[in-house]
Amino acid sequence: MRGGAVTTAKTGKAEQAKAEYNAFLAMCPSRQLLDRISNKWAVLILCALGGDADDRPGAPHAPKAMRYSELARLLAGVSQKMLTQTLRALERDGLLTRTVTPTVPVTVTYELTGLGLSLHRLTRELRQWAQNNMDQVLTNREQHDSA
Repeated sequence: MRGGAVTTAKTGKAEQAKAEYNAFLAMCPSRQLLDRISNKWAVLILCALGGDADDRPGAPHAPKAMRYSELARLLAGVSQKMLTQTLRALERDGLLTRTVTPTVPVTVTYELTGLGLSLHRLTRELRQWAQNNMDQVLTNREQHDSA
């Protein structure tokens, strides 16, 4: 009986802590996660691994594993240091997996996890929104700056 009570107490504490996550509070760990996933490189990596690199109408959008060099080529402007740091952080958070294949040279691929796939659905929409609304944003900026 006692073991069940301890388990229930632990479960209750875990549920209470989860309910108390509030990104509006400075020390909340969810704020750190929001900071990570709102980074442009994280968004673009998630979109790339989610299969969104080809925007042509009718192009397949299936998640796929990609090598580091493929990601580096696709993400124009990302430095090697930033790509490496972002990939490591996303792996640490459980959003992607890194697989090393012992070939010559060694092959390293990255792939979204189930958790990463669930976030990818949101980042795809965010990226599409930015692309679809950029003309209006540029017009707004121009109007604001000329006032």
